[in-house]
Amino acid sequence: MDFKNIIFDFDGTLADTTANILATMHQTISELGLPPRTDDECRATIGLRLEDIPPVLWPEVKDLSEKYAATYRRIFEEVKKKLRVNLYPGVKETLMALHERGVNMAIASSRNRSSLEGFVSELGMEDYFQSLIGGGDVREGKPSPEPVNKILEAHGWNPEETLTVGDMDVDILMGQRAGTETCGVTYGNGSAESLQGAGANHLIDNFSTLLGVKKSK
Repeated sequence: MDFKNIIFDFDGTLADTTANILATMHQTISELGLPPRTDDECRATIGLRLEDIPPVLWPEVKDLSEKYAATYRRIFEEVKKKLRVNLYPGVKETLMALHERGVNMAIASSRNRSSLEGFVSELGMEDYFQSLIGGGDVREGKPSPEPVNKILEAHGWNPEETLTVGDMDVDILMGQRAGTETCGVTYGNGSAESLQGAGANHLIDNFSTLLGVKKSK
């Protein structure tokens, strides 16, 4: 690892939250009386801000974004105490090793900031990250470079010394557009093909192998 800074996605990259997200999405869809969508269709939107999901899943329904986001957040608040969130294998140990090596780390997530902070604290990772950026902290969500740019500017990090890591094509595009190298993880919600198609510089099948990723430029 010869990057000085790493910016991670959260859902599907650090933590396995897919089952929780899909269950909350299906409950939201049912409550709003929207046409049902399959798990695969819903999974393809993970990584987007809540407000950006309706135009993808129901382009024919107008003015749905705010209502969908508000309903999802309310349902999540009602059920979050019952949710179990686990880190993927090797995440805690690898973050600890990176921290000990002096690598700067941050998270750029589409998840609501309070939810992100809660999970990071619950998982005992708050000491590893210098910044947590949630979906509500930016005007434009992924694949816009704004989340990464906001972190880079806040800490004075050089994009050429920074790696963006995520499981979805929108994570890769976000990092690319901000001028960083990118690493796709194949164990999350996106496929290796979609990550390669987005132009990922690196692909890893196990989080612990992140320690061996070298600059390609």
